Amino acid sequence: MRIIDLLEPGRVLADLQASGKRAVLEELVGTMAPGPEGLDLQAVVEILLERERLGSTGIGDHIAIPHGKLPNLPTMKLAFGRSLLGVDFASMDGKPSHLFFLLLAPENSAGLHLKALAKISRMLLSQSFRDSLMQADSAGAIFRLLAERDAEL
Repeated sequence: MRIIDLLEPGRVLADLQASGKRAVLEELVGTMAPGPEGLDLQAVVEILLERERLGSTGIGDHIAIPHGKLPNLPTMKLAFGRSLLGVDFASMDGKPSHLFFLLLAPENSAGLHLKALAKISRMLLSQSFRDSLMQADSAGAIFRLLAERDAEL
């Protein structure tokens, strides 16, 4: 599975302005909604917040991978955002999150959904890669870094 196939350059935000969980989700979903699938921003955010109520997707090491399954979504979609200041995302380690991967998947895609989450997690294991994402000077540079890392794994 290639993560970069799920991500379009226009869905990479190098400087998230959000300061809270809902606002981060709204900013990231905003890169996809309404889009050709007719995604409703608030409906998608509510699905993601429902998933967050089950347990935070802030996995630690300044990373959060919010995700959710949507009815009538034809394919998985990914957005990436970087918060230079960090956002309290109720991470397991109590640290603010700076790097956000938002994954939307069709309801019937359990296997692919889990593979995508696993690949994103593997990509982010490297501290030097996370540092590179934080130091990148533009959304284009972040997209290139993600593509390069995706190709390595």
